[in-house]
Amino acid sequence: MFFRRKGWLRSEFDDKLLEQLNRLKTDWNNQKSLVEKSFDPSREAISQAKLAEAKYFFLFREAKKRNVKVRI
Repeated sequence: MFFRRKGWLRSEFDDKLLEQLNRLKTDWNNQKSLVEKSFDPSREAISQAKLAEAKYFFLFREAKKRNVKVRI
């Protein structure tokens, strides 16, 4: 009875993980392009870009560890 729920919860959290992963990827790309296009980027802009990159790769490693597949 309890084991059926585990698969359902895992798929629900996998979906949330993929949503966050996609959101963080666009955020990271926006931050990266802002730093690249800036003539003299501030330290705060550079640190925000590095933070966005770290968050993205953290979730990317988690998705890879959990064998999450993107469903089309």
